[in-house]
Amino acid sequence: MKIVVADTNLIPHRQRFCDGLPDGATVVWADPADAETLHDAMVDADVFVGGRFPAHLAAAANRLRMVHVAGAGTDKIDFDALGPEVVVANTFHHEQSIAEYIVATAVLLRRQFLIQDRALRTGRWATSVYDRSIAQPAALKDARVGFVGFGHIGRRAWEVLRVLGADGIAVTGSGSLDAAAEGLRWTADTGDLGRLMSESDVVVVSAPLTERTVGMIGADELRALGPDGVLINVGRGPLVAEDALYEALSAGTIAGAAIDVWYQYPDGDGVGAPSRLPFGRLPNVLMTPHSSGVTGHTFTGRVDDIVANIGRLQRGEPLRNVVSR
Repeated sequence: MKIVVADTNLIPHRQRFCDGLPDGATVVWADPADAETLHDAMVDADVFVGGRFPAHLAAAANRLRMVHVAGAGTDKIDFDALGPEVVVANTFHHEQSIAEYIVATAVLLRRQFLIQDRALRTGRWATSVYDRSIAQPAALKDARVGFVGFGHIGRRAWEVLRVLGADGIAVTGSGSLDAAAEGLRWTADTGDLGRLMSESDVVVVSAPLTERTVGMIGADELRALGPDGVLINVGRGPLVAEDALYEALSAGTIAGAAIDVWYQYPDGDGVGAPSRLPFGRLPNVLMTPHSSGVTGHTFTGRVDDIVANIGRLQRGEPLRNVVSR
């Protein structure tokens, strides 16, 4: 069995990956930016591990049996180019790391630590202790957190926020979430998104990106969140309308945002603006490079899942985390 790995996040765990493979497996570690080498490696590959699998790679693969994403998102996999014999699987393990990010950024923004940090660098003590025009910030206790999407990420973040005394509500695509079982005040489908935005102090966006969810949070929804509200997007950038978000932050329509997922991504060199709009000039934005889930904890778990699935494939056993087409 030949496995082609084209995901740089797995390189620090290369030995763990190789040690977990079944006997007789060979691995080619390919640079995802080296299109020619990657194309050649796919000719006799049985398994591809990586986040992007375009049609030209599928055309090169003569005996491919599985595409395994080293993460949850499969939006960069060209399903239409894959034959029916090819299985696509994914893996998670990011919920702990992203939950930590959500809690950390909620505190930073809601307590105004980000603004205080930037002010103090210029010599200004931006706190109500020294400036009576500044209101005392609110804690997370008794804050209402609205979840747009409530899967692995939302559930783990809610477990932590609940301990801190927050109140919770959620909307999901199906609307089938059991509020009582999850300890939430109420749940509904996305038809009640406007209600969620208007009732929330902090909104956490972790819904999947589909044709239906692109731009689901726009100017009206941000207006409903209000001037004291904080938005945290760890789902996908286009879930929140780009122009509307920039305008809401610029005008103070909302208090602030933590943005980990973006509208533009760089090539392999890691250099490039995350948006055509200058979010970096805004003082009320915490910007991170899609790193909320990037920890050693996340990727050791993902490596273990992937090599376990490769072993099942080798033995003809049912695979786990298979993605429906």
